[in-house]
Amino acid sequence: MRRTILSAGLAVSLLAPFVASASAAPSCIEGRRKVEEASALRYQARQEARLGRHDRVCDTLDEIGDRYHDAQGAFEDCGADIASIDLRSELRNLRLAKHVNRCD
Repeated sequence: MRRTILSAGLAVSLLAPFVASASAAPSCIEGRRKVEEASALRYQARQEARLGRHDRVCDTLDEIGDRYHDAQGAFEDCGADIASIDLRSELRNLRLAKHVNRCD
């Protein structure tokens, strides 16, 4: 009897991280999707800057910031703190792009 309880406890402790990561997977997928949207918007902002559409560049850069903040929250929810930290550097680059394009 004692051996059965011990093996059941060991099984639960070994499976707990997998259950936690399985429930967090939708947040990670959502975060990844937001980063991909931000990447597409960055391309769009570059094209608009090339065409001289200054007002659209600033609007697009604001949208990119929103996507990065959403992704950062999603990655923090799923426990991927490293991805969240990496997004901080992207947000710094975004602030620099806003400064260069005079979007303050």
